[in-house]
Amino acid sequence: MGVLGKVVDGILLLTFVSMSVVPACLDSQVLLPKALFPDVLGRVYTWYTTTYQDYLLLDEPHFFMALMKLELVLVLPLAILNTYGLLTSKPWFNTTCLIFGSALVTSTTAMVGDMLGSDKPSAGKLASMYSPFIGFGFLAILRGLLSESPNASKTIANGPTSALKKKA
Repeated sequence: MGVLGKVVDGILLLTFVSMSVVPACLDSQVLLPKALFPDVLGRVYTWYTTTYQDYLLLDEPHFFMALMKLELVLVLPLAILNTYGLLTSKPWFNTTCLIFGSALVTSTTAMVGDMLGSDKPSAGKLASMYSPFIGFGFLAILRGLLSESPNASKTIANGPTSALKKKA
């Protein structure tokens, strides 16, 4: 993998780590009882929502609550798996990266679309904060689609019959 591939993996690693921490510590506070979280996380959540006037977190529209459930059930576990898979070069990484990217693009596009159509004063600022995650999602999709698995390169280099010879 060349320099560009290493840069992409570095960007994706930061994305996976952030999508492992933020949903678990902050976004889940919309869905779960506040008593489950330490006071410091409650203060960070309150600071963020009041400072940035994140109306999706403050107003809790139904579509957003459904997306938060999706984030906790699908995106968060995939972010953790992808962090592990990327760092340990697991063969399933491309598949989970593709699923993660698809889920991230879909949910973030819905949120940004709502922000762009909103008349709330904070919507433009929020859209500019959320929008990069659409790009990170597409980067994950491309990484999942275009990267060769380590086994594929061995098969190409040695020919399809070399794997059969080793078993015999």
